[in-house]
Amino acid sequence: MYKLIACDLDETLLTDNKQITFDNQQAIKAAVAQGVHFVPNTGRSFLTVQHNLEQLGLFQQKNEFVISYNGGAIVENYLNQILQTQPMPFEVVKQLFELGISYGCCVHVYTLDRLYIWNINAAEISYITGRVNTWSECHRPTMDFLKSAKLMKIIFLLPAEEQRKRMRQQVQASFAYPMNITFSSDRYIEFNSITADKGQAVLKLGRKLGIKPEEIMAIGDNGNDLPMIEQAGLGVCVANGKKFVKQVAGYITQADNNHGAVAEAIKKFVL
Repeated sequence: MYKLIACDLDETLLTDNKQITFDNQQAIKAAVAQGVHFVPNTGRSFLTVQHNLEQLGLFQQKNEFVISYNGGAIVENYLNQILQTQPMPFEVVKQLFELGISYGCCVHVYTLDRLYIWNINAAEISYITGRVNTWSECHRPTMDFLKSAKLMKIIFLLPAEEQRKRMRQQVQASFAYPMNITFSSDRYIEFNSITADKGQAVLKLGRKLGIKPEEIMAIGDNGNDLPMIEQAGLGVCVANGKKFVKQVAGYITQADNNHGAVAEAIKKFVL
């Protein structure tokens, strides 16, 4: 029996309109009522998912959790207690930041509790509104004011896949610091500490809860979900997921993120 469900949010649990379908809500609540842990495992901040937790009956609940920043933080829902973080060194983030700015990218830098964005445009504002509750728009091309902050990850908006691939190759060739580099939402390239990925984080949480890897089901759609899909007892890719994710998943849903894909997986394997 699966005792923990780790689930991506954007393009997996959430519809394109940033909602959780009724079917998904009901299936998740039924699984939780049976004692299953439902853990949002997202690239975003834990602070951006509080409304989603309310919808699922998990808001401020003890012994329930969110994994944020692609595994960079594990947080208990009750009082948003930070259990573990995997931050990046300031100098590495600064070097990445300067690279992104030199290419004119929209750059996001996440601290533990804030998001700072440079070169934001109307399309990006439209995309993140409803997914991210607040952010600070920055106009000066410097991040020196964040030198004392705990830096969780940095991402660039690069809408073309070839752009993301070229950027990954460039960073891998020019940075000595080992990084976890992933793609998400068909628009971002994301940089985390090598010790931070969704798979490592969910296995650590599982150990804390006495849950074995084979008792974990992971559901996702894109490259940053691969580690948890590969390492969980059952990896599930939603119908709208990327081809390379489907190739490693143990199950591919018939439904996409707009039509209750998560509910389909839960009903088939948990309830």
